[in-house]
Amino acid sequence: MPFARSLTMLMLLLTATVGAAQSLPREASVPGGVALVEIPGGGETPRVEYRDARVMVLPRDQGWTAVIGIPLTAKPGRHQIRVVRGDGSVATRMFTVRDKAYATQHLTVKNRRMVNPNAEDLERIGRDRAEITAALASLREATTVPLEFSAPVPGPRSSSFGLRRFFNGEPRKPHSGMDIAAPEGTVVRAPAAGQVVETGDYFFNGNTVFVDHGQGLVTMYSHLAAIEVKPGDTVDRGTPLGTVGMTGRVTGAHLHWSVSLNRTMVDPALFLADAPATGGSDAGGDD
Repeated sequence: MPFARSLTMLMLLLTATVGAAQSLPREASVPGGVALVEIPGGGETPRVEYRDARVMVLPRDQGWTAVIGIPLTAKPGRHQIRVVRGDGSVATRMFTVRDKAYATQHLTVKNRRMVNPNAEDLERIGRDRAEITAALASLREATTVPLEFSAPVPGPRSSSFGLRRFFNGEPRKPHSGMDIAAPEGTVVRAPAAGQVVETGDYFFNGNTVFVDHGQGLVTMYSHLAAIEVKPGDTVDRGTPLGTVGMTGRVTGAHLHWSVSLNRTMVDPALFLADAPATGGSDAGGDD
């Protein structure tokens, strides 16, 4: 019996050590960033919600950490998360979102339909949006989640996340990912382990792959020339997903890489070990 108790204590200690060692993204509590909110207490993993979406929760030291994606539309100020414990008790915790001003980018797109789609295009865009939204809402249960990524393709970061964009002088939604300029045909590799949840060819995004890394963390790879995986495939860090292309709305060969956390697009740079520098605006864009 004493041996069994000792073994149990050892297993609990090892579990706590693994939880404490779990890497986290860099915190940036701004619109388009990531907030890390500590939740004290033990027991089973609490359910945490922000803006009606389930939030990633990881074991850390003597409690839990909620890893929260903050939308670009979030207003600066105090924000609230809802914490539901295993016993049914409900509590709230607060965190502060700071203001951030993003730069402006002007792009010229030769294909005018990519700026002002016709009626047939709009029908397709509606279908695309539903499929893309469903893929980004994927939530696979996981006790550990890879939160330190490698760059999916080598090359300069030519359009950074959050840019306020104008196509042919007309305002459009802010840039929802990171553009990495690379020659057409360059292999795009998974930045971390996960499972392919969807692939498709979309009006704006072109050939696209979605990878679910667990607990609402989904990455998206757009404008591919070719797709080399299919839904249901398990991938490791470095697994080829496809190749860089110019499909969809682009002004040059590049990869558009997005990171979605609790159904919210956030800055991919926060998940990279290096701090990326933003280059020029020669790579092109999408919605």
